[in-house]
Amino acid sequence: MLVLSRKLEESIMVGDHIEIKVIAVHGETVKLGISAPRNIPVHRKEIYEEIEKENILAARTRAEIPGIDLLAQIMKTPESA
Repeated sequence: MLVLSRKLEESIMVGDHIEIKVIAVHGETVKLGISAPRNIPVHRKEIYEEIEKENILAARTRAEIPGIDLLAQIMKTPESA
């Protein structure tokens, strides 16, 4: 892990297109500004982990999801009028 010290308004460059800038410091809280191309997602780590968890769940096969076949049958059955 690279550890750097930065002061207010100083930046760090990640590659050629991502800039991380110290915007404010209040006690133990640091506010960062991140400039990155739109095609590069930027998330807080806890949000990133939730997205990863949801992606794994969404990728599960039908056999791994209990009751999925029954649900599929119910949804295919036309309702009687």
